[in-house]
Amino acid sequence: MILVDKVAKGFKAKTGHVQAVKSVSFSAEDGQITGLLGPNGAGKTTTLRLLYGLLRADDGSIQVDGCDVGSNPVEARRRLGVLPDTRGLYTRLTARENIEYFARLNGVSAREAESELERLVASLDMSDFIDRRCEGFSQGQRTKTAIARSVIHRPQNIVLDEPTNGLDVMTTRGLRRFLESCRAEGRCVVLSTHIMQEVAALCDQVVVIAHGSVVAQGSPEELKALSGQANLEDAFVHLIGSEEGLML
Repeated sequence: MILVDKVAKGFKAKTGHVQAVKSVSFSAEDGQITGLLGPNGAGKTTTLRLLYGLLRADDGSIQVDGCDVGSNPVEARRRLGVLPDTRGLYTRLTARENIEYFARLNGVSAREAESELERLVASLDMSDFIDRRCEGFSQGQRTKTAIARSVIHRPQNIVLDEPTNGLDVMTTRGLRRFLESCRAEGRCVVLSTHIMQEVAALCDQVVVIAHGSVVAQGSPEELKALSGQANLEDAFVHLIGSEEGLML
């Protein structure tokens, strides 16, 4: 379970102080997929970077399975599998070598890593490129490799920043099946996305962020009911256009 409580983060810029995240609070439960939805510049990626400890919050707190990210970041990261907005593969290594390297970094034994890697290769349909060097990989191959290395240590909590960006239809469908299997295993999945179909198909709960704050949260059906709109896209536009914000 992930608990984000009133986190805030600002940055110095040439134009002055920029408050990227003003006050964001939400919980992501085990056995659910929680989506972060918002326009560009809303604060989604900054919120995720605070969650996995790449940035330190100016205010508020984040807990991962009861472990505080601010006071115990190393232990909190052990409980997380993270797909950041930049994939950053080692292109001179094969996909297998990239994943095995991350397994060692996370203290996974060679035997455990081999068993889990074979499961991931089958689940993510990686058999045709697992032993190829990553240089020259397609977007889908890079994303699959990055996801596999982020979860090789079987974390309870998985955080993904726009995982289907640039993927073709078949790769996207395969990734959705993988995330559904993680939910079925009782894991906590948090993903940031712009794609309404993805939210409607996958997410149990949705957190709508605009201008650095949460303006609404609930299931897709609850968001549609709250906004009085028949589809999720219209509900999203209505909710982020609200001056006062809404909360379920």
